[in-house]
Amino acid sequence: MSFARGTCAPMAILKGLARSARSAPRIAPQIRLQSTNSSDTQVRNRSSMAEVIETPMALDSPDVHQHGFGNIPDRIVINTEIPGPNARHQLREYEKGWGGTGYASSFVSDLPNSYDCFIADVDGNVLLDCFGQIASLPLGYNHPAMLDAVASGDMQTAQVHRSALGVITPDGWSQLLGETLGRCAPAGMHKVQTMGCGSCANENAFKVAMICQSQKRRQAQGRGVDEYTDEENASVMLNQEPGAPKWSILSFDGAFHGRTFGALSCTRSQEIHKLDVAQLDWPVAPFPQMQYPLEEHAIANAAEVQRCLDATREVLRQNKGNVAAMIIEPIQAEGGDRHAPAEFFQQLRQMALDEDVVFIVDEVQTGCGASGAFWAHSWWNLETPPDIVTFGKKSQIAGYYYTNEMQMTAPYRIFNTWMGDPAKLLLFKSILQVVEKEHLVARTYDAGTVLLAGMEALAAKYPDVLSSARGAGTLCAIDFSSTAQRNAAHVGLRSAGVLVGICGKRSMRLRPPLTFAPHHAEIFLDRLEHVVQTL
Repeated sequence: MSFARGTCAPMAILKGLARSARSAPRIAPQIRLQSTNSSDTQVRNRSSMAEVIETPMALDSPDVHQHGFGNIPDRIVINTEIPGPNARHQLREYEKGWGGTGYASSFVSDLPNSYDCFIADVDGNVLLDCFGQIASLPLGYNHPAMLDAVASGDMQTAQVHRSALGVITPDGWSQLLGETLGRCAPAGMHKVQTMGCGSCANENAFKVAMICQSQKRRQAQGRGVDEYTDEENASVMLNQEPGAPKWSILSFDGAFHGRTFGALSCTRSQEIHKLDVAQLDWPVAPFPQMQYPLEEHAIANAAEVQRCLDATREVLRQNKGNVAAMIIEPIQAEGGDRHAPAEFFQQLRQMALDEDVVFIVDEVQTGCGASGAFWAHSWWNLETPPDIVTFGKKSQIAGYYYTNEMQMTAPYRIFNTWMGDPAKLLLFKSILQVVEKEHLVARTYDAGTVLLAGMEALAAKYPDVLSSARGAGTLCAIDFSSTAQRNAAHVGLRSAGVLVGICGKRSMRLRPPLTFAPHHAEIFLDRLEHVVQTL
């Protein structure tokens, strides 16, 4: 079994995952992150869009497409403004009642009437969901395989009796891990620890890195890895050295790794995430700011990558002996959907080895097929795999993979009540089966090819509005000329029947389900061009 996407691709993955849904040849990973030549791309005539922005709204030709949902027409329907009267009423009631910080909400879904990549709301509108519940929706809405999974006897048992996995594992747990997370493990990973969310995964990965680094120090002193002095035992209860070493985690400018304390200290994407909250004084290194189209800025981009590598090495040497690990995303999502070439990550990995720093790859948003490979870091073709790979979102269960060297040697070092959720892992088992059966990684690659080419063509046609189209698989983004224009386009697309995400200062990003197909990409491109024409 193989991903067929480079030497670092997982070797134990589902045999059908990397098969193409069509016979088009695959391009090399290091090229996939580059722009195509937009001058050779013709922008289709979308003037007919104005004719269908009406009430109700539907596609010009509501074709029926074969997918896991049977013969259901793919169509957008707009009956009211969005949010409509029913949605506005519920949002007001939420804020006046027992609701929490719901001020970011502007959409109230009708999940029973949603399907595939289309989400319905409580006012009868149906929109193409290109954001997928913040990148966490694996198979769209109401996929039959998911509905079957939740109706199974195993699922009922797992939901009614949620196990405290750290002390009482249910019958068959080891086998289930092997059939799911073990089956799709990144190359070079030997173990996996499940968790409840991406922040928890990253937070515990930090602990693993610090514990392992401390154990190496004790070994160098001639002590056992878990042999502590009285001074260490006493000082740690006061949060002081030597029991609480001054370890730190290096992260990158623009990063997002979560909102718990350690993860938040490594998050550097938006000020609002961090303001008023105490932060750990941990080091930061620059992440490359690539210029697009890549082929037109090769020299400048190479210099930018080298600048960031040099700065990272200097940060590590200035903090010599205090940096337990560095953590990096394959694509900086919340920070503006920023990409970097494979060579940047390859050299970072070697730098971590040279400086004795644990190398953590945060695949919470990019994993599970969205990049056109099951794991986005497999595009890097690393000679030495990461030490730890965190995951979450589309897998429905979070956690981290790690090498044998990162294995804990005593109980309760990494621990909480539930340590994951067997019910979510049963869902992931069904997800993997559908990914294999419907060749969804290959389809995501194909859809991303259509999506990126179309976005590049629109950027070439409307250079005063759009720029810097970029992507890997369906993890695509594009910049607007200003924050105000981006925000207006975000609202305009929603009114035209498409949900997307925003990130950075002026970027718009897509995070659709794995069932997102080339024809869905065409729908999005039609709507995007119409909205751009109105700005």
